[in-house]
Amino acid sequence: MIEAQGKKRVSGALVARIDIGGFRVEGSVETLACDTIASSGGYSPVVHLAAHTGARPEWREDILGFVPGKVPGMTPAGGVHGKGALADALADGAAAGAAAAQRTGFAAKASSLPKLAKVREGKAVALYQVPHVKPPMRAPKQFVDPQNDVTAAGIELATREGFESIEHVKRYTGMGFGTDQGKLGNINGMAIAARSLKQTIPQTGTTVFRPNYTPITFGAIAGRHCREFFDPRRYTALHSWHVEHGARFEEVGQWMRPWYFPRGNETMHEAVQRETRAVRESVGILDASTLGKIEIQGKDAREFLNRLYTNAWTKLDVGKARYGLMCKDDGMVMDDGVTACIGENHFHMTTTTGGAAAVLDWMDLWHQTEWPELEVYFNSVTDHWAAMAINGPNARKLLAELTDDIDLSRDNFKFMDMREGTVAGVPARVYRISFTGELSYEINVQANHALHVWKALFEKGEKYGLTPYGTETMHVLRAEKGFIIVGQETDGSMTPEDLGMQWCVGYKKPFSWIGRRALSRPDTKRDDRKQLVGLKPLDPKLVLDEGAQIVLEKEIRIPMPMVGHVTSSYYSPNLGHSFALAVVKGGSKRVGETVYLPMADGRVHAAEVVSPVFYDAEGARQNV
Repeated sequence: MIEAQGKKRVSGALVARIDIGGFRVEGSVETLACDTIASSGGYSPVVHLAAHTGARPEWREDILGFVPGKVPGMTPAGGVHGKGALADALADGAAAGAAAAQRTGFAAKASSLPKLAKVREGKAVALYQVPHVKPPMRAPKQFVDPQNDVTAAGIELATREGFESIEHVKRYTGMGFGTDQGKLGNINGMAIAARSLKQTIPQTGTTVFRPNYTPITFGAIAGRHCREFFDPRRYTALHSWHVEHGARFEEVGQWMRPWYFPRGNETMHEAVQRETRAVRESVGILDASTLGKIEIQGKDAREFLNRLYTNAWTKLDVGKARYGLMCKDDGMVMDDGVTACIGENHFHMTTTTGGAAAVLDWMDLWHQTEWPELEVYFNSVTDHWAAMAINGPNARKLLAELTDDIDLSRDNFKFMDMREGTVAGVPARVYRISFTGELSYEINVQANHALHVWKALFEKGEKYGLTPYGTETMHVLRAEKGFIIVGQETDGSMTPEDLGMQWCVGYKKPFSWIGRRALSRPDTKRDDRKQLVGLKPLDPKLVLDEGAQIVLEKEIRIPMPMVGHVTSSYYSPNLGHSFALAVVKGGSKRVGETVYLPMADGRVHAAEVVSPVFYDAEGARQNV
């Protein structure tokens, strides 16, 4: 049969005598009416498992198929060895088993095989493509790979275009890319390519078969419950201590961070209230190891930072640290963090926990594509350093008991300074920075030594009531100070000015840093943009829902304009009432006004717009 006829169903077949070797039709063509056409492709050994080891299959002309290549420790037998008939496959399997037994030192035992009726089979014919009276490019479509609609004409065209490698032919046509991974049509396709290239099938070779042999669902590979197989969990060097002390965890950028440390039957609310009071009244400690950490070195490191950050870095002295905002080229805040000057051409950058990889990619992109002339080198050291932040009025007293080579006095170790020395006998970098607004020191040590230093802090800190706290308490403490979290107070549409952080923007810097031009657009200069504000609920015990929409009128009308939303909301034992951060259109001019938050259940909450800084607005507590 050289052609099937019919449109929606088979109606007939064209048959003719063919010359297989000459690949042509001989004699006249006859039309037969029929409604079914059957074809046989012969045996095709399943070589995929061997191919997954990297061994290339070997062509066997006697069976017109590929068999597994040589794989150490593997003995193919039966159908994969080219034995298609059941009796032959059983005999081949018994022989291979006996040989394997002998190789492992066991005597091969004679085995009786079941008696099977002889199957009458004709010899397979090497007919990979049926010739037509017209050449393949003109003949009706001859499909080779039915999954991807690859035709014989497409394969011939690939070879005419100069794609001689079978791997290139595969990518030109899409042959074997489907879920069957070439089981249905690859041998035919390779034979057609070989004929077009006037070479043998062994010379043409085969493509690579990739796992899995049997198609499976994506859910089986990357289901939500596969955890480490889909979304790996990362643990800090202090994780075992947190587990031993009953921490509850939350996932933050793949890291398992302590959420809170309940004592006894404490609820999360009760634990957080206790932890926040401990920090404000004495001293608390946070495992801050998950912060992204990037080392930046080179003679152009300062210039590189100047272009990345919104603020200036040219004059930052060695031993000093600076907070920086990083914007996308649209002027919207993408990340923030503290960067310290370790040496004249050496800086240590910290990023948000979840943004570390994106920031490193961002730096690499701009260095490679826009500023390749800058001599600067950077790499991630997030896992190298463990960070422990001690916060509270007694933080200096506690640290003083563990170091004798760092001067901790107020005048010699000021806020935003960095010092190198030893803590608990371990080399450390200590930063006097604060995400709580309290006297605070962030101790960075090599991760292998973290547990030793952590335990030493608790040994000396017992007299001060040193209290471990988690991310929930961290959120309350930083929100009391009006400190933002990128990704919570920001959503890709907030500029530094929207956040009230004009002080962190250097418009006079000589080079146009990333986002500078976008911040001069009329749209980013509008005074009715959403701006960061504080909210004080009129009910002091009411904790507003994060994400709740804000309106200006108490009476609900549908539709009614929404002017903003709540970004963070907590109850503070230090303030004695609940509070929230929010972004509101024209918010900086609405201080003192009352806004309303309609709930889905019909209730309407009221809150006063206030400054986003609720606690120690002058910053006196962190500068003691």
